[in-house]
Amino acid sequence: MLQAALDTSTGIHMKSILLATDFSPASDGPIHHALTIAKHYGAVLHLAHAVPSVGLSIADREASAKATTAAAMELLALEERLAARSAFDGVEHDLILCSGHIWVELQAVIERAAVDLVVIGTHARRGLRKVFLGSVAERIFRQAGCPVLTVGPCSRSDVPTDAGGTPGPLLFATDFSEASLAAMPYATSFASQWKTHVTLAHILSPSALVVDHQRWPTVSDVAELELDAQMNARLRLERLAERRGCDSDAAFTVEFGEPAEGIVRAARALQAQAIVMGLKRTAHTEAAAHVRWSTAYDVVCSAGCPVLTIREGPGPVGASAPALP
Repeated sequence: MLQAALDTSTGIHMKSILLATDFSPASDGPIHHALTIAKHYGAVLHLAHAVPSVGLSIADREASAKATTAAAMELLALEERLAARSAFDGVEHDLILCSGHIWVELQAVIERAAVDLVVIGTHARRGLRKVFLGSVAERIFRQAGCPVLTVGPCSRSDVPTDAGGTPGPLLFATDFSEASLAAMPYATSFASQWKTHVTLAHILSPSALVVDHQRWPTVSDVAELELDAQMNARLRLERLAERRGCDSDAAFTVEFGEPAEGIVRAARALQAQAIVMGLKRTAHTEAAAHVRWSTAYDVVCSAGCPVLTIREGPGPVGASAPALP
């Protein structure tokens, strides 16, 4: 093990990491990220594949057994390829093969192995394909009780620290809600592990401007209102960083626009290593995976870096969400 599994500065545990793979090209990037994170935290890596039961329920047992056997062979072949590249050096790992409803099976693995982080890739279905088929990745990061690192189709697959390059900052996107603030300890922990800093970002909606409806606003009025709103938001970010004990080199960015587009644009401008976001808990997680206007999923689809999401709920050991500034 290269490092302790506990980052004592934030109370973040990373003892067990689950890498869910479907053997597609979309899984290549997540594999590299999962291995790198496991090495940094000294965590056990569980390499898992779930054979979907859809389409096999009406087939005979022989067809189901063949599908499972083929998946087992692919999982072993993947392990052999990674071992041949010495990818597992310094990383304790195991292989997990299951069959059934993908999320149900992975959830069982998460609970059984006390998983602290799930790493997945996504094909990023959008439009009508997403409405009808949903997104397995989105179901996972909306339902998992632990953080999920999702690597989208536009994300770079290499890790700067692995290649000897200088890592970019982590972009922590917040709307100041309790859900987003609960994700902040993870941003600071990862920044500490990768020896980089956190940039706090807030995307303002034009509707946030308080306009005097007694008269038609001029261009100058709107510009002044936008400046005031940006200054107030920046002050809130600075107070948040101070209360959460961020390093003195923490940076801040505030801009107007649609949330997902603004977050992706800010990450691109910063050449961020990853985006960290909190997710509100919802009672309709299955339906959420079919909604086209999901901000988090839109960010995952377009971001040029991985996206770490933390669902609202009980926080990590020693890391409670701060009061709203």
